[in-house]
This record gives sequence, C-alpha cells and structure tokens, in this order.
Amino acid sequence: MVTLYGLKNCDTCRKARKWLERFGVEHAFVDYRDEPRTPETLLAWQAALGGWDAMVNKSSTTWRNLPANRKSPGSDAEWKLLLREHPQLIRRPVVVTDDGMMSQGFSDNGFKKRFGV
Repeated sequence: MVTLYGLKNCDTCRKARKWLERFGVEHAFVDYRDEPRTPETLLAWQAALGGWDAMVNKSSTTWRNLPANRKSPGSDAEWKLLLREHPQLIRRPVVVTDDGMMSQGFSDNGFKKRFGV
C-alpha cells in the first residue's frame, strides 16, 4: 500500500493521485493540513528525505512571505514548529510505501520507475 501525503488543493498531488489510480496502484491520501503530522514524523521525514532544506519548498509564496528570522531555523525544534504552523511548506507529495521507502514530488517517469510500471 502507498500513502500519499499532501494537500487536497495541490495540483501536483492531484496529478500523483490520478497517476496512481490510472496504473492501479492502491493508495491512501492524507491531507496534512487536516491531519497534521507529529513532530516525530516530521523528524523522520527530514532524515529520510535528505534534511530540512531538501524537504521544504523554498520557491513557494508561503516561504517568500515568511519573516526573515523564520527562514533560518537553528534547530530541529524550530523546523518542526515552522512546518506544523505552515504544512504547505513541505514539498509535495510525500510518498511512503509499506516497506518504508519514502520520496517527494511527482513526475511520470519517476513514478513509473518507483512503481515498476
């Protein structure tokens, strides 16, 4: 089973969900605004995805609108707080399979490779 984490109104998340449906990949979708991830989950995600900087979409409007002092969290605690306050900063979607494999983002070729289609 695949779990796709993202936002309902995110175009990239919608494309990823449609791709999974089209290729018959069983999946669940979790909107992390409706069901916020725990600080422990965010910490695990950043470890698996290459760090906080890799996990955050710094080209987003939300990031650009943050005050300068919020754009350079100095600790894991500050990053977790920022991402719980602004879940839309997390690069989407986060894709987790039952075997624990995790990735971020969507592309047709990337999903074909990941799911053996």
